Amino acid sequence: MNAESTNIVSKHAHRGQMIAVLLLSIAVTVLLYYVPYGPVIGRPLILFSTFAHEMGHGLAALVMGGDFLNFKMWLDASGVATTAVPDTRLSRAVVSMGGLIGPALLSTVIFALATKPRWARWVLGGFGVLCALSVILVVRNLFGIIFVLGCALFMITIAKFASHRIAHFVLVFLGTQLALSVFSRADYLFSATAKTTQGDFPSDVANIANALFLPYWFWGGLIALLSAGLLLIGCWLYYRALDA
Repeated sequence: MNAESTNIVSKHAHRGQMIAVLLLSIAVTVLLYYVPYGPVIGRPLILFSTFAHEMGHGLAALVMGGDFLNFKMWLDASGVATTAVPDTRLSRAVVSMGGLIGPALLSTVIFALATKPRWARWVLGGFGVLCALSVILVVRNLFGIIFVLGCALFMITIAKFASHRIAHFVLVFLGTQLALSVFSRADYLFSATAKTTQGDFPSDVANIANALFLPYWFWGGLIALLSAGLLLIGCWLYYRALDA
């Protein structure tokens, strides 16, 4: 077999591996909703999406020139991010949108970075370090600290000890969870109230409607479309790499 044939075989193997990782990630995600005890097994994934959601609020506040004061989350997958932002309609709307679009944006970044399987260790390790830093900087309740530290330990352990193939699968799997998280809680996009352990609050889409204009269900629909668009962009970036 000559060098050109070897490169073709290697390219096809790489293509097959990347497609298999993405399809397996999607299959496992879907099965968790149907197999016995699936929702229980998948609870950490729901909690991870809550973490990403609330961090999205906090990072949006920083982008708007405000402060990310603290973050709390609970076992029922509810969470609250406390922020301080300039008292403008736009700032309030952007912070509310940050939590809804944040996970989808992060998933797009993950899909883009996952196009190089050998980068997976570094990417997972980097996310693990960021999780640990968030505990120091903003996480302020016991359950949140335990869960986010657990995420940090898991990612850093996979990055350090697992093969690059396993690290790649874990990275794409997390990206898939984040991409689909807004749709797994689609009812929240069309609800005026958010129920948390600390009580009932206006939902994010209700806050957007109050800050800007048009009813909350309009913003829920728009954010669903934006999230779907980001998911498609992430998949396109991933697929495009198959020909690289």
